Amino acid sequence: PAFAQSNLLNNVKRNPTEALALCRQLRDLNSQGISASSQEAIDRISIQKKLNKTDAEILSIYVIGLHCPDVS
Repeated sequence: PAFAQSNLLNNVKRNPTEALALCRQLRDLNSQGISASSQEAIDRISIQKKLNKTDAEILSIYVIGLHCPDVS
């Protein structure tokens, strides 16, 4: 599992465009009053990226921390 998560995060590191696209989506959710850490946001990321919910949550936290700390 740790190796898979490492690959997940490395993919975002190598492709900042993907991270910035996720930031835009999270900002859009924020503008609708939906928290980036909410179950709804995690479910959307999970479905879109074809990830389990834990990996989707890890990805969102990582992307927010590095690329869009203004997202809440």
